[in-house]
Amino acid sequence: MAVEVMISEEEISKRISELGAKITNDYAGEELVVVGVLNGAFMFVADLIRKINVPVRLEFMAVASYSGTESTGEIKVNLDLKESIRGKNVLVVEDIVDTGLTIKTLRGILQQKGPKSLRLASLLYKPARNIHKVEIDYLAFEIEDRFVIGYGLDFDGKYRELPYIGVYSHG
Repeated sequence: MAVEVMISEEEISKRISELGAKITNDYAGEELVVVGVLNGAFMFVADLIRKINVPVRLEFMAVASYSGTESTGEIKVNLDLKESIRGKNVLVVEDIVDTGLTIKTLRGILQQKGPKSLRLASLLYKPARNIHKVEIDYLAFEIEDRFVIGYGLDFDGKYRELPYIGVYSHG
């Protein structure tokens, strides 16, 4: 297994600080419900909420659409919200927007719960693979269509702990 660093730990940290400042500005004086999408977004959401200076309530959802390196095309909700988001400002934090199916489906599920506002933050976006038009309100990095690991993203459950985003290859 070889890993080529695509986005360094320092670049990630700098960009998260910038996003945190923008989110703080956009939600000044308001409370925010941050919904981290497990498992991939756990590192991003943990670092991001520490850079947001408004009251934050943290929730998690777990959805699955990947098996190995391939998207299955089906979305399954494995963990739903514990608290109501009706009338609340909600920020969904995702690790990567790829085809857009996961977030489009998730957005539909959350919209039915009646939030005041619903926005999306994503660590990564692969425009080359995007099929479902998705508006990302807070994007850290746009990347080329390569299989990436690290900083929460995995390959068959491994490599989430890497402090950077790397390109995975079998070589």
